[in-house]
Amino acid sequence: MPSQIIPTAETATSKPKVLFVCTRNSARSQIGEGLLRHLAGDRFAVFSAGLQAAPEINPFAIEVMAEIGVDIRGQRPKATKEYMGRLQVDALITVCAETEEDCPRALWTGKTLRLNWVTDDPSAVQGSDEDKRRAFREVRDILRGKIEHWLQEPATQDMLNHAAGTTA
Repeated sequence: MPSQIIPTAETATSKPKVLFVCTRNSARSQIGEGLLRHLAGDRFAVFSAGLQAAPEINPFAIEVMAEIGVDIRGQRPKATKEYMGRLQVDALITVCAETEEDCPRALWTGKTLRLNWVTDDPSAVQGSDEDKRRAFREVRDILRGKIEHWLQEPATQDMLNHAAGTTA
């Protein structure tokens, strides 16, 4: 799967590259990666990373994505350092406040679109498994709405047209 390949010259693509970043790459950024790949993977190369990599994807993230027919079991947590010097992103989407402040500057240039879609950390929810599922579903649904809206924005269409070598 593309999410398991460290981007190099061999894996370069002309599709715009989108990187979702959060603290540990175990929940929110994994959900974002899976959603964008599901909704528009034919138009974007999609990646995710954390400031540090968690040992595994949170099982609730896997479960709530499966509920909507998106399988993220093949994804894995990655640290931003795996992409340093290997991936120049067209869009960097941070999904928590910490990464907006601390994301390594080497991951983007002045041409990189930067979006900050702050969501609560569903992994921090205490309570029953159903309480946790509810929190993960809420984050999934918020990110899906943001992605669907972003895909319709003129700037996103311009990015796609530029990558395809066409103009609107």
